Amino acid sequence: MLKREFTKGSSNLELSVDQEAEAQRLADTIAVKTKEELLQITRLLVSKRDHELFGETEFQVRDLVHKIGARAIETAVNERKKGGIKGRA
Repeated sequence: MLKREFTKGSSNLELSVDQEAEAQRLADTIAVKTKEELLQITRLLVSKRDHELFGETEFQVRDLVHKIGARAIETAVNERKKGGIKGRA
């Protein structure tokens, strides 16, 4: 089984000033586009009692987080097509 190493993930990336500015702009765009999913997650969490947070609720949260990730990738691709961000070729 392939194991992904997330501990050395994106938070430790060294970006140029321009890349960081692009990352900030992209983060702002993604935040706007994923607000509804984030609200769904928070509404779900506050609606549950402590003993209900695990099990089915975890799967519901995971599904919403996957939607957020998919929307983030879609947004990055679309921004690159528009020339809004520059990625590695």
